Amino acid sequence: MPVVVTGASGHLGANLVRALLARGERVRVLVHRSSSALREIEDQLERVDGSVCEPDTLGPAFEGARRVYHLAGVISIDGDREGLVHRVNVEGTRNVARACVERGVERLVSVSSVHAYDMDPRDEVLDEGRRQVADSLAHSAYDRSKALGERAVRAAIDDGLDAVIVNPTGVMGPVDFGPSRLGQLLRDLADGRLPALLDGGFDFVDVRDVAAGVIAAGERGRCGHNYILGNAWYSIRELASLVEAAGGRRPPRLVSPAWAARMGVPFARVASRLTGREPMFTRESLDILDSNRSISSRKAQTELGHSPRPLAETVADTLAWQAAQAQAAS
Repeated sequence: MPVVVTGASGHLGANLVRALLARGERVRVLVHRSSSALREIEDQLERVDGSVCEPDTLGPAFEGARRVYHLAGVISIDGDREGLVHRVNVEGTRNVARACVERGVERLVSVSSVHAYDMDPRDEVLDEGRRQVADSLAHSAYDRSKALGERAVRAAIDDGLDAVIVNPTGVMGPVDFGPSRLGQLLRDLADGRLPALLDGGFDFVDVRDVAAGVIAAGERGRCGHNYILGNAWYSIRELASLVEAAGGRRPPRLVSPAWAARMGVPFARVASRLTGREPMFTRESLDILDSNRSISSRKAQTELGHSPRPLAETVADTLAWQAAQAQAAS
């Protein structure tokens, strides 16, 4: 029986699919649009074209599946002006959960985010017992969408679905074809493109360790339970030092305090409109850098065997992978 991966062409998806293939699994992927992340392994995959926002495509994708790994999602640091975040992260997750019930899938592993949890109080350890964010404008559109997506999964659990939810922290690592925002940050630091660093930091975890945790959750996780997959808190200054140690440029000496960065948000938005690119930073991204510094993965370590590697290894491997990709393309 196959296992199915939604969001297989994303950063985590590309790593998870490769990990599943290495285990000898028969892997079926739901593909919304073509991606270079799957090109080199497409002959080893069963492909179904569709979208989590198109319920009619989920039945064929999930038919006969032993397990579904639901990774498809939209990450946003700039609100939800077009409604895509809610449509994919909430309605899409609801569609996936319902399709799993209808097709008799043995287990769903739904990948949420640590941002589904309220970061306050920030001076106390954040674990799976922390309350989740409320559906109010006090929280970002992305944070709300992840919490609401989890509620959709729990509604399906009430209807008999066997499901587990995992909550990764800030994911970075190799096999990042996008690249992801964190992958681009590492590249920019390595190339010396940033005039200054931002004050603050986050809990960063290797994508390969998250993929292993997702697989372990499918095998050993308890139905209805959440598992935070994190590592440790690092400041942006510390991250930049790891990049330098791995062969990147010397990081900028200037570290912009949070208040100064917040004053620059309107100017970053104007620059975004002129260039057509996502803002370099937003109020939401600055809030993330000021989030809880004590996120606990103890439950995942105890029950799933989650054992995150040092971030120095992650940074070095990511830069080496990026360099190899650039050389292959030249």
